[in-house]
Amino acid sequence: MTTASQHPESMSAAARMRARWAWLFALGIVLIGLGILAFANMVLATIATVYYVGLLMTVAGAIQLLHAIGARNLGGFFYWLSGCVLYLVAGITALMNPLLASFILTLLLGLFAAASGLSRIWLGFRAKARHGWGWIVASGLVTAIVGLIFIFGWPVNSLWLLGMVLAVDLSFQGCALAGLAIRLRTA
Repeated sequence: MTTASQHPESMSAAARMRARWAWLFALGIVLIGLGILAFANMVLATIATVYYVGLLMTVAGAIQLLHAIGARNLGGFFYWLSGCVLYLVAGITALMNPLLASFILTLLLGLFAAASGLSRIWLGFRAKARHGWGWIVASGLVTAIVGLIFIFGWPVNSLWLLGMVLAVDLSFQGCALAGLAIRLRTA
């Protein structure tokens, strides 16, 4: 007679996750450790973030080039080609000049956060008749203030801000996975 632990495909998704709680916990600890390393050197973490974004944009540009060539008879060739060129220029610029790219990305992060916060405030006030509208406004206010802090600290914060965002994200992801693993173990 065989048990479910010998045949993982017969186990439910929850049971499979419970059986692998230790892997989730280990991954959480690794992510927390990477977050601590990123906090320890936020300038290096910023550079790593910029290289990652630059590499992704370069790959995306190359894929768009292949798509533009494949779609040249279907129309829209110049549209796809212009998108490809923009992605390739931005990606290669980020890879060749990470300092300039960190300045641009930090400014964009601040502008988008401020705009997102302002739009959330506006949406919250439009939903004033609904229960919980104040939370939407409060969330938008915090996001707008954070965006403005990013903008007013620019360009000096460009050296460390993206690294700090990476460090916070890695730490929170690690805590979430470790917490989930502990919960799965006790379930």
